[in-house]
Amino acid sequence: MTMQSAVLYDCEYLTMEGAQKRYWAGPLDPDPIVVQIGAVKLGLEGDFPILETEKIYVTPVDRFGRECTLDPYFIDLTGISQETVRQEGISLKSAIDRLAGFAGPACMWAWGKDELNLMGISCYVAGIEPILPANRFGNASRLLLKAGMPYEDIQKTNSGQLADYFGIAHPPLNGHDALDDALSITFTLQHLLHAKRLSPSDFDPTRVD
Repeated sequence: MTMQSAVLYDCEYLTMEGAQKRYWAGPLDPDPIVVQIGAVKLGLEGDFPILETEKIYVTPVDRFGRECTLDPYFIDLTGISQETVRQEGISLKSAIDRLAGFAGPACMWAWGKDELNLMGISCYVAGIEPILPANRFGNASRLLLKAGMPYEDIQKTNSGQLADYFGIAHPPLNGHDALDDALSITFTLQHLLHAKRLSPSDFDPTRVD
């Protein structure tokens, strides 16, 4: 399978303090639906250039069709304000359509399985059919494991910490900004491709080795 590019993406989704520990099951916890998507297109030929970037804000709407108010904890964590979502947010379907258009035929990789919140939970809450199938997505932690990153380090390193973990020089990045976290993943994979610890064929999502 020959691929010219891969898309590295990240999502920020509704939360409040302690929600992750409660698996978003507390009496006041919001549904973990997507508010921001960041994506980077990485070339898998030549010098493995960054080809394009995309940042999308989603207007979060709860299961009853009401626009969600962002919790102060979420605002502090991500830097995303209610005003930004009000001015730049688009519907979930429009956001996924835009991501699909950005990605084209490329496989999309997150640090983990962000597609479950994006396609599974968010589409379910919105009452729409998932637009992108599960086989369009890959887990970038599998690529890092193949490249030799210790399993225990993978477990305790988040996407925004990856570039620093490998000592890669990069522009300033804000953790929990979806595009910046996607860039951190991208800089890391680009570095590993240059070092020949990964090859373009590793980005075939059907590979199981």
